[in-house]
Amino acid sequence: MPTSRLYLATNSFSAALGGLLFGFDTAVISGTIPFITKYFSLSDAMLGWAVSSALIGCVVGSLSVGKPGDLFGRRLMLKVMALLFLLSAVGTGLATSLSVFVLFRFIGGLAIGGASVLSPMYISEISPAHLRGRLVAISQLAIVSGILLAFFSNFLLIGTGENNWRWMFVAGAAPALLFFILLFFVSQSPRWLVLMGRIDDARKVIARLNPGRDIQPELDEIIQSAHKNSGGIRVKLFHKPYTRLVIIGMILGVFSQLTGINVIMYYAPSIFQAAGFSSDSAMLQTVVIGATNLLFTLIGMSLIDKLGRKTLLMAGALGMTIFLGLIALGMSFNFLGGFVLLSCVVGFTASFASTMGVVVWVYLSEMFPNSIRSRGTSISSFAVWVVNCATAFLFPIVMGKLGTAPVFGFYCLCTLISFFFFWKYLIETKGKSLEELESNIA
Repeated sequence: MPTSRLYLATNSFSAALGGLLFGFDTAVISGTIPFITKYFSLSDAMLGWAVSSALIGCVVGSLSVGKPGDLFGRRLMLKVMALLFLLSAVGTGLATSLSVFVLFRFIGGLAIGGASVLSPMYISEISPAHLRGRLVAISQLAIVSGILLAFFSNFLLIGTGENNWRWMFVAGAAPALLFFILLFFVSQSPRWLVLMGRIDDARKVIARLNPGRDIQPELDEIIQSAHKNSGGIRVKLFHKPYTRLVIIGMILGVFSQLTGINVIMYYAPSIFQAAGFSSDSAMLQTVVIGATNLLFTLIGMSLIDKLGRKTLLMAGALGMTIFLGLIALGMSFNFLGGFVLLSCVVGFTASFASTMGVVVWVYLSEMFPNSIRSRGTSISSFAVWVVNCATAFLFPIVMGKLGTAPVFGFYCLCTLISFFFFWKYLIETKGKSLEELESNIA
């Protein structure tokens, strides 16, 4: 691998560890649900609160990280997120009361929300246009790897005794520490350096990423973009020409959550137990789902810079609609046996992972101009986590009262609507530099 590619890959991998922790921390709760329910004597509403408390942190973290990301840099704020991940893993595992448990889940949520904005944004800002889709998708690959790691470690730790749930949470401390250490060896974002007026530092980073090339045209393009709106950071999001772009980004984020993917990730063991699987078997099914998620994310990564973002989103919406419809109808009329249900959930997961799962964070990281990228990505991520939090809290309550079929019917309808939204409002971004995309904004 050429030196520039190795340097680019190393920086991208290090930043993407934020995605791995994002995935681990959001999914680890699924395997602990039976045990924390018993330990803390949780009702359906309290269980929803225990799960969604981290997601409230995600809402706050995603919304609040944009400005610090602009002021102090993507790298420094990622270090802060790494420390929060570490604190949450240890604190949640040691919790002896629900209030302490919720507090450290919230702290972990702050880190998840911040990393969901900063990791893909940082990778986007250091990547050449022709590789950006695949490199930013590394962050999504890291997320699904984190989910699989959480499912697998939960499966391995389930037999460790009455404190098994504690070890499930503490297991996240090791990747958090590795993430923090590696961040000392990555470069600053050249686009952030330009925004801060550190042109010489930006030139050095770009030169290292592109050895032997004339980097001045690229640097000039970034400088022109950064100063297009009187210094950039003072630009208001909800003013022309950015209002429409911000709204589209927020709606895209909302639709990604109205597929029901995170209900599967958070409550898969409970769903499979309700379908007749034993506790150990249900835990094993989550490993199958996690492996499917990882495999089809790799397939999506191989396609994103070939077929494009919009095409994948539309194809995925149709595929997910079919499988969600089958799940909803099967649960309504009781014609889904255990294996058939697992097959439909796997088909849905594959459809999501190879399309929307890969594309959404890539699209959000590249659709905004340099001057508002941090805050635009932040507010779109905020929309993601608000809906994610609401669904995580409400699912056990709704499932307890209505069953799972109406929930999946609702997700089926929302996913079908998303197809028409993608078709009408999204533009294709593959193969274009961030500055080229900015020039298309009217």
